[in-house]
Amino acid sequence: MKITLAGQGWMFDADPRDTVLEAAEQAGVRLPSSCRNGTCRTCICRSTSGTVRYKIEWPGLSLEEKREGYILPCVAMAATDLVIDAPAASQLF
Repeated sequence: MKITLAGQGWMFDADPRDTVLEAAEQAGVRLPSSCRNGTCRTCICRSTSGTVRYKIEWPGLSLEEKREGYILPCVAMAATDLVIDAPAASQLF
């Protein structure tokens, strides 16, 4: 899968077994994160295109947030190519 950060224009590959956060880190992109288990919401960002599946049954998102396209990259895995809006992302190298 391809993941694109909309604001930055950065693009990276994601193995379907990796979370969006793990794929970003492997590509040298830092997304804000803390707990890595879907509860703290530090990593919350919005997906403007594509779909994800989750490693856990109900991540720390409300139904309304899910409908609006918000995802938790620490527990979300790309099911299709994704475009996400993560303004606080930075490059690691």
